[in-house]
Amino acid sequence: MRQLYQAVLRVGTDQFQLLASEQGLVFVGSPNASIAEAKRYLSDYLAVLNAQSNELIMAPYLEQLTDYFAGKRKDFDLAVDFEGAGTGLQQAVWAALRLIPYGMTCDYTTIAQNIGRPDAIRAVATAIAKNPVLIVTPCHRVLRKDGGLGGYRGGLAMKKTLLALEKQAH
Repeated sequence: MRQLYQAVLRVGTDQFQLLASEQGLVFVGSPNASIAEAKRYLSDYLAVLNAQSNELIMAPYLEQLTDYFAGKRKDFDLAVDFEGAGTGLQQAVWAALRLIPYGMTCDYTTIAQNIGRPDAIRAVATAIAKNPVLIVTPCHRVLRKDGGLGGYRGGLAMKKTLLALEKQAH
């Protein structure tokens, strides 16, 4: 079992559970969800249950996400640790998501093409739905081919808020 560290990001009336390892950010929760949500996204749930508070390790994650929500940050320079999360295809999708520029959107088909799997659109959509690191791995920037919002683990209201924040600051 690896050691994880936990913090809570407060944005307005919302709270986001954050988990990190010494290698990087592991999990960003949905607004106001408990840490138990991580069980669906991380394989080492015992590490989640035993996560410790550590202000020094968690400070950069809290700072950069706070700056993002305040419209002061467009890019994250945080390490992300996907160890024990997702399949190879899912990790390729998550890496592709991190390449979508701030304020821009794309569709599931484009992500499938970008990872060299143009026929894997459903698998790409599933991978996006299983993204453990909301916002920093910006799955909110992926729309349906017809321009519709599609789904979002954080809820459609949050997806709209994030897209509006990025459009306003872009």
